[in-house]
Amino acid sequence: MRLGPMIPSKKRHTAILVVVLLILMGTISIHRAEKLPATLKDYQSQKITWKTCYDNFQCAALQVPIDYANLKVGRFKLQLLRHQAGDYNSKIGSLVINPGGPGASGVNYAYNAEYIFSADLLEKYDIVGFDPRGVGISAPIKCLNNQETDASYGADSKPDSKKELDLLLQELRDYAAKCESRTKHITHFSTAETARDMDLLRAALGEKKLNYLGVSYGTYLGTLYAKFFPKNVGRMVLDGAVSPSVNSNDQNLTQAIGFDTALNAFIANCYTKIDCALQQPIENARSQFISLFQQAVKTPLTSQEKRPVTESLVVLGTASALYDSVTGWPQLRTALQQSQSGDGTIFLTLADQYSQRNSDGTYSNNETDAAFVIDCLDWRGPQTTAQVQKSAKLFTLKAPVFGPYLAYSGLSCQFFPKQLLTSTVIRTIVTSPIVIVGTTRDPATPYTWAKELHATIQNSRLISLNADGHTGYGRGSACVDEAVNRYFLAGILPTVDLSCKSPG
Repeated sequence: MRLGPMIPSKKRHTAILVVVLLILMGTISIHRAEKLPATLKDYQSQKITWKTCYDNFQCAALQVPIDYANLKVGRFKLQLLRHQAGDYNSKIGSLVINPGGPGASGVNYAYNAEYIFSADLLEKYDIVGFDPRGVGISAPIKCLNNQETDASYGADSKPDSKKELDLLLQELRDYAAKCESRTKHITHFSTAETARDMDLLRAALGEKKLNYLGVSYGTYLGTLYAKFFPKNVGRMVLDGAVSPSVNSNDQNLTQAIGFDTALNAFIANCYTKIDCALQQPIENARSQFISLFQQAVKTPLTSQEKRPVTESLVVLGTASALYDSVTGWPQLRTALQQSQSGDGTIFLTLADQYSQRNSDGTYSNNETDAAFVIDCLDWRGPQTTAQVQKSAKLFTLKAPVFGPYLAYSGLSCQFFPKQLLTSTVIRTIVTSPIVIVGTTRDPATPYTWAKELHATIQNSRLISLNADGHTGYGRGSACVDEAVNRYFLAGILPTVDLSCKSPG
């Protein structure tokens, strides 16, 4: 999702990783003795040559066609990172992982395998992460430089007048134009194409079936894979589900409601803390947030690093905190206290954590640009300005705090060429059993999406976690973790859908 030019993606990746890998990897080619693939059979018969990197990891690359309908267009090279199984002689196989986004790095995710997975699972699986086409170091999408990205995140994200709307439209028009001029083959970064890439990866790994963990947006990637290659699905877990059967506008509305619901949970928890700066009852607290956002329009908050903390950055910082009730909520309480004296330092810190902006003004990756392009490629559109303005009233009614911002996230894609705007509508998938994990008060991927995906995929099992925050696996619930690990390690599905409680 986007707040005007920038807003948290509706398929945002899981909580911030413990370690962030600064990718310095050069180009790693496939085996020199092999010819570059020319036919689809050539791509399907690739052999991966792994090389030691980052001490205990292995790096490699995979060739994929830019255009599956016209192989003569050329190739993208996808970068891979593998954490090898501890017990090589009895390993089950490879577990391919995706952390979400769109635009999050699977290479970084695999680098953090020891912080994500249990010791038993690390013993039995090679953990394989890949940067999808357009992401990280795999033919990265490029739109804005660092200064332009700063300006976009700080720009007015909720137009309240014709003048503001005209300015927003021009910013989005310029953004789309820069993406097209700075990125080759921009029509070929869809999730549908990445799903096909993932089957080439499965074959290159020597796996008959794809074992896969997809988080947040990664669930949509897994869903498309299951739709395209149902016979190749192995043990698949989709955590923080994205519904594949609704349009972009409905997704944005559902997510706006999800963020408002998560904010209500934060407010209720805040009342139990001595450092809570919110008024009672809850309606007054919500009004406080709305007033804070509106006040930042006229007078941005200050920060220790002298960057103005605009309305958009305050909204983004608030949304960022709602992803994680353990670390985000305390930061948000502190941010609210600071804001009473006009200080937005913590709001800015939260916004920078979300956008992965470094202290020197650079950004750790190209996730912002990749999300902008991939979202427009994936979901049917574009919406006209008049349609967005009309729907904004409903958004505000259903989600008074975040709705007015998310309503305008539908504006972006109208400035991409029409041939870019495609959609894969999915109604039913018949495949091997798949485990779906949904968290009841997940702000970014609302629980209703998990239920919709469960209804879409026959033979699926739904694990429902009654908790706050984004996603459910690896967040402290033994009920969730044990069920997922049992499925990956032994192939044993829960006999029925499970209901798990928050560990807190």
